[in-house]
Amino acid sequence: MSKPRVLVKGYKELPQIVMNLLKSKFNVTAIESYCFTRQEMLNILPGHDALLYPRPFVKIDSEFLDVAGPNLKVISTLSVGHDHLDVDEIKKRGIKIGYCPNASTAAVAEIAVMLILCASRRAHEGRLKLEQADIFPTFQWMVGFDLRGSTVGIVGLGNIGQEVIKRLQGFQVGKFLYTGHSRKAEGEKLGAQFMSLDELLYESDVIVVATPLNSETLEMFDDKMFAKMKKNAVFVNVGRGKVVKTEALVRALKNKIIFAAGLDVTDPEPLPPDHDLLKFPNAVILPHLGSATVKTREEMSMIAAENIINALEGKPMPFAL
Repeated sequence: MSKPRVLVKGYKELPQIVMNLLKSKFNVTAIESYCFTRQEMLNILPGHDALLYPRPFVKIDSEFLDVAGPNLKVISTLSVGHDHLDVDEIKKRGIKIGYCPNASTAAVAEIAVMLILCASRRAHEGRLKLEQADIFPTFQWMVGFDLRGSTVGIVGLGNIGQEVIKRLQGFQVGKFLYTGHSRKAEGEKLGAQFMSLDELLYESDVIVVATPLNSETLEMFDDKMFAKMKKNAVFVNVGRGKVVKTEALVRALKNKIIFAAGLDVTDPEPLPPDHDLLKFPNAVILPHLGSATVKTREEMSMIAAENIINALEGKPMPFAL
């Protein structure tokens, strides 16, 4: 009996121990992410039983699944988010979906804290002034805002939002707020106060967005939302870029509606080098580095592999969508 066939996209990005594990059990077709266009991937896709799938993502839609054919039984994505997957269509065809919901939580929460501190204390602007020899160290020069005594609002109190609060508790934050569809026991345990989104925007000095992307959250942060924030507000997004209407954020920074922004995710992603967001000294922007630590990527790779192994062996996947 022949072994199942597994297509691994971006094999050079995976730890060798993961590749060795997969090769010990399956016939593995390994391709390099950046060498394959969507069409080239479609050419090699038919006949495989499973797909392990890191960034950069190709949209998995009806056309993709039609080309894959009836053999495809499982797709395992090396991510928490799954907006690159047509989940309804995939499930309709009886294909299992594995993802990595918890492995990156700590790393993304750390990035959120870093962005809060850098944006609040004008780190990027300070670096620019050094490069431009624009130094005037008067008493009030380059002052920023304290986390001590501030109000921090979390939009999306899932695993990442909770871990952000835990990491900020040592900074003597005055009050934590959160919003969502309903109160959460986890929020109460963390000492966070539940309120409406509008109330949170009015009251918060720091706003951390950690929501998934869906029809409800798509471009939810628009001109009206930014207008509700304090003039000294620091806006941080570690969720998904499309949660924010980019043109509205540009206007909020340009017109000093808010104090600063810290972004690990953007729309478009990546930002082109000449994009307006990259021109603001009060915008701290990263190229989606939330899960980019050695430990986190190793854990995510192993989870993705275990999802495939279990699915093809008829066992429950560790993390199934």
